[in-house]
Amino acid sequence: MLYYVSGTVTVLEPGLAVIDCGGVGYGCRVTAYSAAQLKLNQPAKLFITESIREDAYDIFGFSSREEQRCYELLTTVNGVGPKAAMAILSAGPQNFTLAVMTGDEKLLTAAQGIGKKIAQRIILELKDKIGGGSVELDFSGPAVTAAPAKDNNLGMANAALQELGYSPAEIATALKGADANASTEELIRFALRAMVMKG
Repeated sequence: MLYYVSGTVTVLEPGLAVIDCGGVGYGCRVTAYSAAQLKLNQPAKLFITESIREDAYDIFGFSSREEQRCYELLTTVNGVGPKAAMAILSAGPQNFTLAVMTGDEKLLTAAQGIGKKIAQRIILELKDKIGGGSVELDFSGPAVTAAPAKDNNLGMANAALQELGYSPAEIATALKGADANASTEELIRFALRAMVMKG
């Protein structure tokens, strides 16, 4: 099983990157997002998900573990194949996660081959899987009273941002100055906007 490939980018075409690893060229299918992180004749590292079928053997390469996790989640949804998942993630894993958390069908249907019904199914099936599970850790203590709604929103936003690969310190910095009474979606948008401005 391939976990990642690391080497020099020798070919970079739409949807394809070839990484030379010790004289062996690995042809990896990549999203537009990952391709934008690569440069021809420069060193690169891609995390790998393999797809082995009777008639084909494909290698999908991702510039980050967060993008790879999003791809693996997407392909668990009935009706979403590798091609559709790659199209969705071409806008970036952050945009995909935000679309699912906020129920933004338009962002998903912007990807080629994704209709409204598939977009709704993706949101329905993945909303709880993206960040939702880890929220319980924040409120599983022996507290007798329920956490206030605004704290729950903050917890949800934190969990979603951690799912994207941001550290607690980065998230805390990005959420400085955010409205304490904002919804989960508003907090995520605020933090991502802060990350983009910083980057």
